[in-house]
Amino acid sequence: MSDATVATTIFGVFMAGTVALGLFAVRGRGGGGGGLAEWSVGGRSLGTVFIWVLMAGESYTSFSYLGAAGWGYNYGAPVLYVVAYMSCGYAVGYVVGPMLWAYAKKHGLVGITDMVAHRYGKPWVGALVALLATVFLLPYIQLQITGMGVVVSTISYGAISLNWAYFIAFAVTTGFVVVSGLRGSAWVSVLKDVLVIATLAFLAIYVPLHYFDGYGEFADRIVSEKSDWLTLPGHGGAFGEAWFATTSVLNSLTVVIFPTTVAGYLGARNADALRRNAMLLPAYNVLLFVPMLLGMAAIFVVPGLAGADSNLALFKLVVDSLPAWTVGLVGVAAALSSIVPMAVFMLVIGTMWGRSVLSLVPRLRERQKVASQVVVVVAGALALLMTYTVPNTLVRLSLISYEGMAQLLPMLLLGLVWRKLTLMGGLAGLAVGVAAVCGFVFTDHDPVWGVNAGIIALGLNLLVALACSLLGPRPAPVGDDVLARDPIHEERDAPVRG
Repeated sequence: MSDATVATTIFGVFMAGTVALGLFAVRGRGGGGGGLAEWSVGGRSLGTVFIWVLMAGESYTSFSYLGAAGWGYNYGAPVLYVVAYMSCGYAVGYVVGPMLWAYAKKHGLVGITDMVAHRYGKPWVGALVALLATVFLLPYIQLQITGMGVVVSTISYGAISLNWAYFIAFAVTTGFVVVSGLRGSAWVSVLKDVLVIATLAFLAIYVPLHYFDGYGEFADRIVSEKSDWLTLPGHGGAFGEAWFATTSVLNSLTVVIFPTTVAGYLGARNADALRRNAMLLPAYNVLLFVPMLLGMAAIFVVPGLAGADSNLALFKLVVDSLPAWTVGLVGVAAALSSIVPMAVFMLVIGTMWGRSVLSLVPRLRERQKVASQVVVVVAGALALLMTYTVPNTLVRLSLISYEGMAQLLPMLLLGLVWRKLTLMGGLAGLAVGVAAVCGFVFTDHDPVWGVNAGIIALGLNLLVALACSLLGPRPAPVGDDVLARDPIHEERDAPVRG
């Protein structure tokens, strides 16, 4: 039996198991039953373990196998910004997560578009945010499809073409997320985490021993031959201290209001589960050091990778030296690291549209779950189609995804804790912030004087929002102040479900 057959068979078995696990997750719940809240946020009944694996799964994507190794290969130390912002983001989430959970539970909300619409008393504001967030999230689906396609094609030794691999990524993810929703993603995350931890632990030991006779010789070679990779601004000098600090700050604030992160927050059975989760999640970041280190190891083993090929640095090491069955397992772990976040992205887009956009149509208002499931398929199919036809369009849009989502921070978080922020102020700041991000990125002015362009745009956003709110007309009070009652204590007394 050829290596390609062995690796592909292992991959196929696990993909079938992934769909089956997603379906098994909703047994006894009417086949994915319940309403939109059950499908989109797991009925707010997930405990600490499921929330941990789900949110770790959403943050540990194919980038961790491909992009992190590629950045380590190309630049070195700057890639550590991922560890920095995720760890800081978990600390911010310790406070923000329970606050959002309490607000959403109190008012029966299932996402950020709901929260914004409720806070400002205007359903069309939720629809506007849904449209904006979709623009910033859709590139992530495309990137996960692309990442999984590259993984599948590589581990099959070229037997599966990239085009078929892209379709497999779309079909497997859509197959279980439409039926099982967030709960299915949480269950699949358990399988993914077991494989990720096992394969990365193995590779962390195997690669240095196999290629360098241990970490000592590997470290000596890095220090003596590639010292630029060990300090900021890294090889090439593009990402210095100011960029590292501002990017870490911006992303750590943004990640807590990312629609996919909020979906994880709202799936918890109580806010104590979120606090425990915030304390446990940083441990998962230890895994990120492995592909970063292996990317730097690949500099000596497979030198000369350029462009997109550098993202295959880790898999070049794996395919060239390991037996096919091991290659298959590593590939499954990497593929699941695409499927889980892709499923949550698709789920969130479907929920936002079903809840905030399509619900504006009277005859769809009573069928929000079905409408959301249809949008999931449409969003995934659109990302797949654009992967085939105009991949560079979405890759280009992905550059503004995090920086663009950051512009929702004043309107959402500040709006929930400060009642004086007006709708006019929030929208004016949002418009200025998004325009500034697009202007900086699409004219190749990011970083700006070595600083992340998104944080400059966020500063302008905040100034405009505050000025319009304090100096402009005061509307009649609407919505509900999240701090009017103490959500930290209120939710402790909430009944436990599930």
